[in-house]
Amino acid sequence: MDWNGKTVGYALTGSHCTLEEVMPQIQRFKDGGANVVPIVSSTIMTTDTRFGTSLSWQKQLKDITGNDIISTIVDAEPLGPSKLLDVMVIAPCTGNTTSKLANAMTDSPVLMAGKAQMRNGRPLVLAISTNDGLGLNAANIAKLLVTKNIYFVPFGQDDPVKKPNSLVAKMELVPETCYAALEGKQLQPLLIEKFQSA
Repeated sequence: MDWNGKTVGYALTGSHCTLEEVMPQIQRFKDGGANVVPIVSSTIMTTDTRFGTSLSWQKQLKDITGNDIISTIVDAEPLGPSKLLDVMVIAPCTGNTTSKLANAMTDSPVLMAGKAQMRNGRPLVLAISTNDGLGLNAANIAKLLVTKNIYFVPFGQDDPVKKPNSLVAKMELVPETCYAALEGKQLQPLLIEKFQSA
């Protein structure tokens, strides 16, 4: 995919177990010629987990994109007036972020950037990673599925037996979904088999 001349906003929220999956996708945007603007939630900036330290994730983001990380609401707000982003993706997009976006809450840099993108009528792509996608968050996902200019990275149940409500996007389809979204199309099929449970 040719991303030359395009600016991609790449936002990450606190589904730490999927961060390793999304870093190669950011690299794919860069390799395709995109200018990638990294945007993160406060959780990414402050939380160390068994999946990696906050500083290590920040370093990877800066090394891949070559840009400073947008990590405050104040720094994210100008994305609206500047109309900087051709497409924005939130990957991973937690249930918390999904819920707040669906209910017009703006209390993080990622949500402020998403709001700015929607204000500008430009594509916002969500790669969900949530343990309650078929639980309480099902209503929020449904609301966003029918919202203009919002697109979803194809997703499915990641562990139907042990976590039947859990939904996770196929992160390797992030660039393809964004490419389709720039043309006003939802990448299909939307519902996929994420993992085969043993």
